[in-house]
Amino acid sequence: MPYDRTVMTVTAEAVELVVAAEPEIERLMGEHRQRREHWYAHEVVPWEMGRSFRDDPWDESQATLSPEVRTALQLNLLTEDNLPYYHAKIAGSFPEDSPMAGWSRLWTAEEGQHAIAIRNYLLTSRNCDPALLEDERLATVTKGWSYEAPCPIEMFAYTSAQELATRISHRNAGVKADCPVAHEVMTRVAVDENHHFMFYRGVTAAMLREAPGLVLEAIHGALADFRMPGTGIPNFNRRAVIIARAGIYSLRIHAEQVLQPLLRHWRIESLDGLDARASELQEKIMAIPVALIAQAEAFEMRLERRSKARSATA
Repeated sequence: MPYDRTVMTVTAEAVELVVAAEPEIERLMGEHRQRREHWYAHEVVPWEMGRSFRDDPWDESQATLSPEVRTALQLNLLTEDNLPYYHAKIAGSFPEDSPMAGWSRLWTAEEGQHAIAIRNYLLTSRNCDPALLEDERLATVTKGWSYEAPCPIEMFAYTSAQELATRISHRNAGVKADCPVAHEVMTRVAVDENHHFMFYRGVTAAMLREAPGLVLEAIHGALADFRMPGTGIPNFNRRAVIIARAGIYSLRIHAEQVLQPLLRHWRIESLDGLDARASELQEKIMAIPVALIAQAEAFEMRLERRSKARSATA
């Protein structure tokens, strides 16, 4: 059953919790600045491979990556293209003079290079239809993205999962690319996503220590019906199935490599001294990855049956 977002609304208590976490936000942002090594997309893009699409129009025979990897890279790129909406959501959730406003500007500046690097790699290496990619970028950004988080705390829980999921998807696409340049591009992007993930996860952990009941409500809201920000991209579902079959990102990966590590880090299962509502949320949150793994097993069994059926008729 979808999460009922009417349960949680923006309250003075939630706003006060974010304000109380501001020293931790500033500390984590300082750690991030020291830890992250800035990089330059122009140094990793294979410009020497580029040539005119007017003089030499694109043809799929020119692509060097597998269709599955190309699907993953293009889907990841289109997700990155909606950055203006992500910035508007995060920046608009906090006062302009708050530490989070400063973080949102820094985060946006760093994230902005990801689409530049991936798009330039795909174009110079001719691993995309350039006209179709631009048409889909226009459709994606025109449609936009929204996330109706009823409470600012939920934004931290959602971005914790989303940044980790994006890191894994980028990394796996690079690993499966069988191209050293694509691997380097996606590794650099994935490392950035990991730094951002650590920030959001850390802020959520700090707030959880201060107000477990309130933050458990937010975590449940973010994870119970979690959707990646790329769901509005043209043919998202078909592409997601292709990527899942290729082992780049799937329900099982989401459950075992995103949700379970997050819940362990936040020590959700071991929280004690909770009231009745918080205890109920604790149980519901711990059940989320279990349910997703069951769904993943059913999906994998269907794929196996179809594979056997095709082999039998071949």
